[in-house]
Amino acid sequence: MKDSKHVNISNYGWFSIGAALAIMAIKASAYFLTHSIGLLSDALESIINLTAAALMLRMLVVGAKPPDEEHAYGHEKAEYFSSGFEGILIILAAIGIIYAAVRRLLYPEPILHLGIGMAISLFASLINLGVAQVLRRAGSLHRSIALEADGQHLMTDVWTSAGVLVGVGSVALTKWQPLDSIIALVVAANIIRTGIYLLRRSVMGLMDTSLPKSEVDAIHAVLNSYEARGVRYHALRTRQSGARYFVSVHVEVPGDWSVKKSHDVINAIEHDIRRALPSTILFTHIEPIGDPSSYLDDGLYHLKAHTNGEASDQPRKKVD
Repeated sequence: MKDSKHVNISNYGWFSIGAALAIMAIKASAYFLTHSIGLLSDALESIINLTAAALMLRMLVVGAKPPDEEHAYGHEKAEYFSSGFEGILIILAAIGIIYAAVRRLLYPEPILHLGIGMAISLFASLINLGVAQVLRRAGSLHRSIALEADGQHLMTDVWTSAGVLVGVGSVALTKWQPLDSIIALVVAANIIRTGIYLLRRSVMGLMDTSLPKSEVDAIHAVLNSYEARGVRYHALRTRQSGARYFVSVHVEVPGDWSVKKSHDVINAIEHDIRRALPSTILFTHIEPIGDPSSYLDDGLYHLKAHTNGEASDQPRKKVD
Protein backbone atom coordinates (compact mmCIF):
# COMPACT_ATOMS: atom_id res chain seq x y z
CA MET A 1 0.00 0.00 0.00
CA LYS A 2 1.28 3.47 -0.85
CA ASP A 3 2.02 5.99 1.85
CA SER A 4 -0.78 8.58 1.86
CA LYS A 5 1.81 11.32 2.32
CA HIS A 6 3.52 10.36 -0.92
CA VAL A 7 0.19 10.14 -2.71
CA ASN A 8 -0.50 13.74 -1.70
CA ILE A 9 2.95 14.82 -2.90
CA SER A 10 2.29 13.18 -6.28
CA ASN A 11 -0.88 15.25 -6.54
CA TYR A 12 1.28 18.36 -6.31
CA GLY A 13 3.24 17.02 -9.27
CA TRP A 14 0.07 16.80 -11.37
CA PHE A 15 -0.87 20.29 -10.21
CA SER A 16 2.50 21.60 -11.40
CA ILE A 17 2.10 19.94 -14.81
CA GLY A 18 -1.35 21.43 -15.34
CA ALA A 19 -0.14 24.89 -14.38
CA ALA A 20 2.90 24.60 -16.65
CA LEU A 21 0.71 23.71 -19.64
CA ALA A 22 -1.59 26.66 -19.05
CA ILE A 23 1.23 29.14 -18.52
CA MET A 24 3.15 27.90 -21.56
CA ALA A 25 0.12 28.49 -23.79
CA ILE A 26 -0.47 31.96 -22.31
CA LYS A 27 3.15 33.10 -22.69
CA ALA A 28 3.46 31.67 -26.21
CA SER A 29 0.47 33.72 -27.28
CA ALA A 30 2.15 36.83 -25.83
CA TYR A 31 5.26 36.21 -27.95
CA PHE A 32 3.34 35.57 -31.18
CA LEU A 33 1.46 38.82 -30.65
CA THR A 34 4.53 40.96 -29.93
CA HIS A 35 7.57 39.16 -31.47
CA SER A 36 9.50 40.22 -28.35
CA ILE A 37 12.65 38.21 -27.65
CA GLY A 38 12.16 38.92 -23.95
CA LEU A 39 8.71 37.36 -24.06
CA LEU A 40 10.12 34.49 -26.14
CA SER A 41 12.63 33.81 -23.36
CA ASP A 42 9.72 33.69 -20.93
CA ALA A 43 7.83 31.22 -23.16
CA LEU A 44 10.90 28.99 -23.58
CA GLU A 45 11.36 28.76 -19.84
CA SER A 46 7.74 27.64 -19.54
CA ILE A 47 8.55 24.65 -21.77
CA ILE A 48 11.37 23.83 -19.36
CA ASN A 49 8.91 24.16 -16.48
CA LEU A 50 6.62 21.58 -18.11
CA THR A 51 9.45 19.11 -18.72
CA ALA A 52 10.75 19.56 -15.20
CA ALA A 53 7.27 19.10 -13.71
CA ALA A 54 6.79 15.84 -15.63
CA LEU A 55 10.14 14.50 -14.43
CA MET A 56 9.41 15.68 -10.90
CA LEU A 57 6.16 13.71 -10.88
CA ARG A 58 7.96 10.59 -12.07
CA MET A 59 10.66 10.91 -9.41
CA LEU A 60 8.04 11.52 -6.70
CA VAL A 61 6.37 8.26 -7.70
CA VAL A 62 9.71 6.42 -7.59
CA GLY A 63 10.62 8.00 -4.27
CA ALA A 64 7.32 6.86 -2.77
CA LYS A 65 8.23 3.21 -3.22
CA PRO A 66 8.92 1.40 0.07
CA PRO A 67 12.38 -0.01 0.87
CA ASP A 68 13.22 -3.36 -0.70
CA GLU A 69 16.13 -5.80 -0.72
CA GLU A 70 18.12 -3.75 -3.23
CA HIS A 71 17.22 -0.38 -1.70
CA ALA A 72 17.14 -0.95 2.05
CA TYR A 73 17.22 2.79 2.76
CA GLY A 74 14.32 3.59 0.45
CA HIS A 75 14.08 5.38 -2.91
CA GLU A 76 13.80 9.01 -1.76
CA LYS A 77 17.07 10.04 -3.39
CA ALA A 78 15.31 9.84 -6.75
CA GLU A 79 14.16 13.40 -6.03
CA TYR A 80 17.74 14.65 -6.41
CA PHE A 81 17.77 13.43 -10.01
CA SER A 82 14.67 15.52 -10.66
CA SER A 83 16.16 18.74 -9.28
CA GLY A 84 19.51 18.06 -10.97
CA PHE A 85 17.93 17.45 -14.36
CA GLU A 86 15.85 20.57 -13.89
CA GLY A 87 19.05 22.53 -13.32
CA ILE A 88 20.50 21.22 -16.59
CA LEU A 89 17.33 22.10 -18.51
CA ILE A 90 17.37 25.61 -17.07
CA ILE A 91 20.94 26.16 -18.26
CA LEU A 92 20.10 24.85 -21.75
CA ALA A 93 17.13 27.22 -21.92
CA ALA A 94 19.38 30.11 -20.97
CA ILE A 95 21.76 29.23 -23.81
CA GLY A 96 18.80 29.32 -26.21
CA ILE A 97 17.76 32.73 -24.90
CA ILE A 98 21.29 34.09 -25.34
CA TYR A 99 21.37 32.86 -28.94
CA ALA A 100 18.01 34.47 -29.75
CA ALA A 101 18.95 37.74 -28.01
CA VAL A 102 22.26 38.07 -29.85
CA ARG A 103 20.57 37.28 -33.16
CA ARG A 104 17.97 39.97 -32.52
CA LEU A 105 20.73 42.47 -31.71
CA LEU A 106 22.31 41.70 -35.07
CA TYR A 107 19.01 41.65 -36.97
CA PRO A 108 16.56 44.01 -35.21
CA GLU A 109 12.81 43.57 -35.56
CA PRO A 110 10.05 45.83 -34.20
CA ILE A 111 8.02 44.76 -31.17
CA LEU A 112 4.29 44.72 -31.83
CA HIS A 113 1.15 44.95 -29.65
CA LEU A 114 3.12 45.76 -26.51
CA GLY A 115 0.10 46.47 -24.32
CA ILE A 116 -1.62 43.15 -25.01
CA GLY A 117 1.62 41.17 -24.74
CA MET A 118 2.55 42.70 -21.40
CA ALA A 119 -0.94 42.13 -20.01
CA ILE A 120 -0.88 38.46 -21.04
CA SER A 121 2.60 37.94 -19.58
CA LEU A 122 1.60 39.63 -16.32
CA PHE A 123 -1.43 37.33 -16.01
CA ALA A 124 0.76 34.26 -16.54
CA SER A 125 3.27 35.51 -13.97
CA LEU A 126 0.56 35.88 -11.35
CA ILE A 127 -0.47 32.26 -11.96
CA ASN A 128 3.17 31.22 -11.66
CA LEU A 129 3.49 33.12 -8.39
CA GLY A 130 0.52 31.29 -6.89
CA VAL A 131 1.74 27.86 -8.05
CA ALA A 132 5.27 28.57 -6.77
CA GLN A 133 4.02 29.48 -3.31
CA VAL A 134 1.91 26.30 -3.12
CA LEU A 135 4.85 24.09 -4.18
CA ARG A 136 7.32 25.77 -1.84
CA ARG A 137 5.00 25.37 1.15
CA ALA A 138 4.33 21.74 0.22
CA GLY A 139 8.05 21.07 -0.22
CA SER A 140 8.81 22.55 3.19
CA LEU A 141 5.94 20.67 4.84
CA HIS A 142 6.83 17.28 3.32
CA ARG A 143 10.61 17.91 3.21
CA SER A 144 10.52 17.20 -0.53
CA ILE A 145 13.55 18.58 -2.37
CA ALA A 146 11.85 18.00 -5.73
CA LEU A 147 8.85 20.15 -4.79
CA GLU A 148 11.04 22.84 -3.24
CA ALA A 149 13.26 22.96 -6.34
CA ASP A 150 10.25 23.24 -8.65
CA GLY A 151 8.78 26.00 -6.49
CA GLN A 152 12.06 27.91 -6.41
CA HIS A 153 12.37 27.54 -10.18
CA LEU A 154 8.90 28.97 -10.67
CA MET A 155 9.74 31.88 -8.37
CA THR A 156 12.75 32.57 -10.54
CA ASP A 157 10.40 32.48 -13.51
CA VAL A 158 8.26 35.11 -11.78
CA TRP A 159 11.24 37.42 -11.32
CA THR A 160 12.35 36.68 -14.86
CA SER A 161 8.94 37.68 -16.18
CA ALA A 162 9.09 40.86 -14.13
CA GLY A 163 12.43 41.71 -15.74
CA VAL A 164 11.06 41.00 -19.20
CA LEU A 165 8.04 43.21 -18.59
CA VAL A 166 10.33 46.01 -17.46
CA GLY A 167 12.42 45.55 -20.60
CA VAL A 168 9.47 45.50 -22.97
CA GLY A 169 7.92 48.48 -21.22
CA SER A 170 11.21 50.36 -21.48
CA VAL A 171 11.28 49.73 -25.23
CA ALA A 172 7.77 51.14 -25.47
CA LEU A 173 8.85 54.28 -23.63
CA THR A 174 12.32 54.80 -25.14
CA LYS A 175 11.74 53.31 -28.60
CA TRP A 176 15.25 51.82 -28.29
CA GLN A 177 14.86 48.28 -29.71
CA PRO A 178 18.18 46.77 -28.45
CA LEU A 179 16.93 47.18 -24.87
CA ASP A 180 14.66 44.16 -25.35
CA SER A 181 17.61 41.90 -26.21
CA ILE A 182 19.75 43.35 -23.44
CA ILE A 183 17.06 42.54 -20.87
CA ALA A 184 16.83 39.03 -22.34
CA LEU A 185 20.58 38.56 -21.80
CA VAL A 186 20.21 39.66 -18.16
CA VAL A 187 17.35 37.21 -17.79
CA ALA A 188 19.52 34.43 -19.25
CA ALA A 189 22.28 35.18 -16.72
CA ASN A 190 19.78 34.91 -13.88
CA ILE A 191 18.46 31.62 -15.25
CA ILE A 192 21.98 30.19 -15.47
CA ARG A 193 22.61 31.16 -11.83
CA THR A 194 19.47 29.32 -10.75
CA GLY A 195 20.41 26.26 -12.81
CA ILE A 196 23.86 26.09 -11.23
CA TYR A 197 22.30 26.44 -7.76
CA LEU A 198 19.91 23.54 -8.37
CA LEU A 199 22.70 21.37 -9.79
CA ARG A 200 24.92 22.06 -6.80
CA ARG A 201 22.13 21.31 -4.35
CA SER A 202 21.34 18.02 -6.09
CA VAL A 203 24.97 16.92 -6.18
CA MET A 204 25.44 17.77 -2.49
CA GLY A 205 22.36 15.69 -1.66
CA LEU A 206 23.64 12.69 -3.61
CA MET A 207 26.99 13.02 -1.82
CA ASP A 208 25.31 12.63 1.60
CA THR A 209 26.11 16.12 2.84
CA SER A 210 25.45 16.70 6.53
CA LEU A 211 22.11 18.14 7.65
CA PRO A 212 21.83 21.93 8.00
CA LYS A 213 23.35 23.45 11.13
CA SER A 214 19.95 24.11 12.73
CA GLU A 215 19.02 20.41 12.55
CA VAL A 216 22.44 19.28 13.79
CA ASP A 217 22.21 21.75 16.67
CA ALA A 218 18.81 20.27 17.60
CA ILE A 219 20.39 16.81 17.79
CA HIS A 220 23.25 18.12 19.92
CA ALA A 221 20.73 19.76 22.27
CA VAL A 222 18.95 16.44 22.82
CA LEU A 223 22.19 14.52 23.41
CA ASN A 224 23.61 17.19 25.71
CA SER A 225 20.45 17.07 27.84
CA TYR A 226 21.46 13.56 28.98
CA GLU A 227 24.87 14.67 30.28
CA ALA A 228 23.50 14.99 33.84
CA ARG A 229 22.69 11.27 33.74
CA GLY A 230 26.31 10.44 33.02
CA VAL A 231 25.80 9.95 29.27
CA ARG A 232 28.28 11.16 26.67
CA TYR A 233 28.49 10.75 22.92
CA HIS A 234 30.76 11.02 19.89
CA ALA A 235 30.90 10.18 16.18
CA LEU A 236 27.67 12.01 15.35
CA ARG A 237 27.00 11.77 11.63
CA THR A 238 23.98 13.00 9.67
CA ARG A 239 22.66 12.98 6.12
CA GLN A 240 19.41 13.48 4.25
CA SER A 241 17.70 11.30 1.65
CA GLY A 242 14.62 12.99 0.25
CA ALA A 243 12.21 13.57 3.10
CA ARG A 244 14.12 11.35 5.54
CA TYR A 245 16.94 12.25 7.90
CA PHE A 246 19.55 9.62 8.78
CA VAL A 247 21.48 10.02 12.03
CA SER A 248 24.12 7.76 13.56
CA VAL A 249 25.85 8.34 16.88
CA HIS A 250 27.92 6.44 19.45
CA VAL A 251 26.49 6.87 22.95
CA GLU A 252 28.79 6.36 25.94
CA VAL A 253 27.29 5.18 29.23
CA PRO A 254 28.87 4.25 32.59
CA GLY A 255 30.49 0.84 32.39
CA ASP A 256 28.59 -0.54 35.39
CA TRP A 257 25.17 0.06 33.81
CA SER A 258 23.08 -2.97 32.96
CA VAL A 259 22.17 -3.74 29.36
CA LYS A 260 18.52 -2.89 30.12
CA LYS A 261 19.32 0.48 31.69
CA SER A 262 21.57 1.40 28.75
CA HIS A 263 18.91 0.27 26.29
CA ASP A 264 16.22 2.30 28.05
CA VAL A 265 18.35 5.46 27.86
CA ILE A 266 19.07 4.86 24.17
CA ASN A 267 15.33 4.47 23.51
CA ALA A 268 14.65 7.74 25.33
CA ILE A 269 17.35 9.56 23.32
CA GLU A 270 16.00 8.23 20.03
CA HIS A 271 12.46 9.24 21.00
CA ASP A 272 13.58 12.78 21.82
CA ILE A 273 15.54 13.15 18.58
CA ARG A 274 12.58 11.91 16.52
CA ARG A 275 10.33 14.37 18.34
CA ALA A 276 12.74 17.20 17.47
CA LEU A 277 13.25 15.98 13.89
CA PRO A 278 10.35 13.85 12.63
CA SER A 279 10.98 11.15 10.00
CA THR A 280 14.51 10.57 11.33
CA ILE A 281 16.10 7.12 11.01
CA LEU A 282 18.56 6.57 13.87
CA PHE A 283 21.51 4.20 14.24
CA THR A 284 22.93 4.18 17.77
CA HIS A 285 25.83 2.27 19.27
CA ILE A 286 26.38 1.87 23.03
CA GLU A 287 29.90 2.05 24.44
CA PRO A 288 31.32 2.21 27.99
CA ILE A 289 32.74 5.57 29.08
CA GLY A 290 36.51 5.60 29.39
CA ASP A 291 37.11 2.50 27.29
CA PRO A 292 39.86 3.39 24.75
CA SER A 293 38.44 0.87 22.28
CA SER A 294 35.40 3.13 21.93
CA TYR A 295 37.58 5.43 19.84
CA LEU A 296 39.26 2.83 17.66
CA ASP A 297 36.46 2.50 15.14
CA ASP A 298 37.88 1.64 11.75
CA GLY A 299 34.94 3.26 9.94
CA LEU A 300 35.44 6.56 11.79
CA TYR A 301 39.12 6.90 10.96
CA HIS A 302 40.05 10.57 10.32
CA LEU A 303 36.55 11.78 11.28
CA LYS A 304 36.01 14.34 14.03
CA ALA A 305 34.57 12.97 17.25
CA HIS A 306 31.79 14.87 19.00
CA THR A 307 31.74 14.51 22.75
CA ASN A 308 28.91 16.50 24.31
CA GLY A 309 28.89 18.81 21.29
CA GLU A 310 32.64 19.59 21.30
CA ALA A 311 34.68 18.58 18.25
CA SER A 312 38.03 16.86 18.58
CA ASP A 313 40.54 16.78 15.72
CA GLN A 314 42.59 13.98 17.25
CA PRO A 315 43.18 11.25 14.63
CA ARG A 316 41.87 7.77 15.28
CA LYS A 317 44.01 4.68 15.25
CA LYS A 318 42.85 1.99 12.92
CA VAL A 319 41.94 -1.38 14.35
CA ASP A 320 44.32 -4.08 13.14
